[in-house]
Amino acid sequence: MGRIIIAIDGHSSTGKSTAAKQLAEHLDYVYVDTGAMYRAIAFHALSSNLVENGRLDKQALIAALPGLAISFKLNPDTHKADVYLNGTNIEKEIRTLEVSNIVSPVAEISEVRAKLVEQQQAMGQERGIVMDGRDIGTVVFPNAELKVFMTAAPEVRAKRRYDELVQRGDQVTYEEIHKNVLQRDHIDSTREDSPLIQAKDARLLDTSEMSREEQFELLKKWAMETIEAS
Repeated sequence: MGRIIIAIDGHSSTGKSTAAKQLAEHLDYVYVDTGAMYRAIAFHALSSNLVENGRLDKQALIAALPGLAISFKLNPDTHKADVYLNGTNIEKEIRTLEVSNIVSPVAEISEVRAKLVEQQQAMGQERGIVMDGRDIGTVVFPNAELKVFMTAAPEVRAKRRYDELVQRGDQVTYEEIHKNVLQRDHIDSTREDSPLIQAKDARLLDTSEMSREEQFELLKKWAMETIEAS
């Protein structure tokens, strides 16, 4: 059977990354978390003091892009791919609410998107890849054999994200997480460059009332059907 490209798009905290990782492992495909790439750029903006009073210095960030190298390396302890920025592991640092609050404005910048889309397309040249994000099926791989658009009610997504951060030890409230989810939805869906939309040929997967196991089983079914038909 041939190897295909699987593009999974959707709103934040829908379970995209978890499901995509499971699917890639099951198929022995490469998994790429494009959201982590944008988070890495956002982390650089914060750590370089390019964000002041919530305002991002876009021109300074654009100027810094040529010097930023993002890579993924397997963590032997977690058996998952950690994100590295210029050779430094920043996996934990990019998962904070502070980064979440700035990542959508960062992803709005056309120069940032162009840099990362080019890297993402290069990663898929050998096929056999599962990639999740916001514009994978519409911009990065418009000819992907399987496209999935994942969504869920904002309240459900906020609760999932809140539980995840609390379990990790972060001091956050449900209200601020819910606000962040709604803000990111608005920015992602209304930006001029590559807005978050469902590709016309993407399968819709609403995870509001689905367990992770149920999500994975449905994705696996769709993937196997597509692979067998290719």
